[in-house]
Amino acid sequence: MDPVTLAVLDNRLRAIVEEMGEAMLRTSYSQILNSSRDFSVALCGADGSLVAQADHIPVHVGALRFASEAVLKTFPEIRDGDIFLLNDPYNGGSHLPDLTIILPVFAEGQCCFFTVVRAHITDVGGGTYGGYNAGATDIWSEGVRIPPIRLGENGDLRADLLAMVCANTRIPRDVRGDLMAMIGSARLGAARIAELLATHGRASLLATVTAILDLAEKHARSILAEWPDGTWSGEAVLDDDGHGRENITIRATCTKAGDSLTVDLTASDDEAVGIVNSSYPNMYSACCMAFAYLLDADLSKNEGAFRPLKVIAREGSIVWANEGRPVTLCTSHCSNEIVEAIIRALQNAAPDRAMGGWGRRFRVAIKGKDPRSGKGFVWHLFHARPGGGGSSAGDGWNTVGEWHSAGGLKFGSIEQAEARFPLHFEKHEFRANSGGAGKYRGGLGAELKLRVETDGPAVGNTAGDGAFHGSAGMQGGEDSAPHRYVLHKKDGSERLLRSKEVSIPIESGEVLHLLSAGGGGWGAPGERSAEAKSKDAEEGYTA
Repeated sequence: MDPVTLAVLDNRLRAIVEEMGEAMLRTSYSQILNSSRDFSVALCGADGSLVAQADHIPVHVGALRFASEAVLKTFPEIRDGDIFLLNDPYNGGSHLPDLTIILPVFAEGQCCFFTVVRAHITDVGGGTYGGYNAGATDIWSEGVRIPPIRLGENGDLRADLLAMVCANTRIPRDVRGDLMAMIGSARLGAARIAELLATHGRASLLATVTAILDLAEKHARSILAEWPDGTWSGEAVLDDDGHGRENITIRATCTKAGDSLTVDLTASDDEAVGIVNSSYPNMYSACCMAFAYLLDADLSKNEGAFRPLKVIAREGSIVWANEGRPVTLCTSHCSNEIVEAIIRALQNAAPDRAMGGWGRRFRVAIKGKDPRSGKGFVWHLFHARPGGGGSSAGDGWNTVGEWHSAGGLKFGSIEQAEARFPLHFEKHEFRANSGGAGKYRGGLGAELKLRVETDGPAVGNTAGDGAFHGSAGMQGGEDSAPHRYVLHKKDGSERLLRSKEVSIPIESGEVLHLLSAGGGGWGAPGERSAEAKSKDAEEGYTA
């Protein structure tokens, strides 16, 4: 195939998914999407294979093929004009808050592609508001569970099914608006793909896609072929499951042979009572993330790039829970720990490609009443992001976020948050000494002081990890400082927040003081240059 045409069409496909993402950003209703960008879009082939993705949330994208495959399995007859919806972690989804819209694209009477939009919805029902129920011991306590359903036919939505979904959330207006944004984004992508099919023809465009995937596979295998053959192991440890069980370990054994890589997670600890379990799609996606982070930046992260990777896991383990177990935290934890364990192992094969650990997620959701409007609200914390890990290329990025999002989740505007919610940001700055020491230090976490100014008392939920364990150092680098979250009470006392709590009382005027983790260091601290140390001190990164 003509390489110029191939390159043009490859970039055109990626431009389509990027345009879909812009549509989502500009039309979604809730803060978690239109400010913090907790969504991802992709283009899949008629067999479900990942063809193109935009640079959104990595942990979403590796799991999207399972959503397409679940639709194909549930509906053997796919029709032009169908609109599919799912969120079931045990049937194509990753965790319940991530709703997924899937639209087929037809040409010459045949389904050729699927446009896929996955977005984290503000509330999906369940035992607590906001989607994360740290007290859950089964999936039914986490929210509404939606297997693949045909939400629309002949291009029209099923009003009864849409009403059913919205009736199972505490914020139906926002959920309906976000679903409309997702459908609009998927329709935009379908229209753009239809234009390409009309211009190039079905057979020609599908042949181009095959060539694009094959080239990505060839590129990935050429990188692997440069690494030494061998078998290495790595571990990462979760703080707890929120129900008294602590130090849950993920164990990865990685075998590189020729131009192939096998990741075996069989030795990981058994599944947990609480929400840190992983669904299979999420576990597989985390393995793809770890692999992708060790490849070249310009390599297309599509189905072809992941063909050299084989994943082995044990059902009933923390990384692949039995059906019915709670898994809501899985896109953060244990996905971050899966990545960390794999990269700890593979730093032995590709030391210059491995990077220090990225900070873990420690989320807070606040529910209260806004005195300005008299209306209730749910706000999700996306500020005080942790730092990224150092690498052979230099220091880690400050406050970039967690491994599972790789900078895809944004702080959002402080000014907009204060305008939309009864919150006041008293302080939001880098946290000195939070990054792990090394030849290249980890990026800094943040320090946030947030005053809650609700009408009457509010309530908070936490869901996350990293209050016990910092981000991992690599190649002799040191671990970062862990998180430390405190609520300053009106009586002058302090309440240390655990990473998995429900129904934390917050009086109006009380202050959340949040100190987030940095990233792990890379290389021996003694090798850091005097110039770098001096600059750290000058910038206030060290105290």
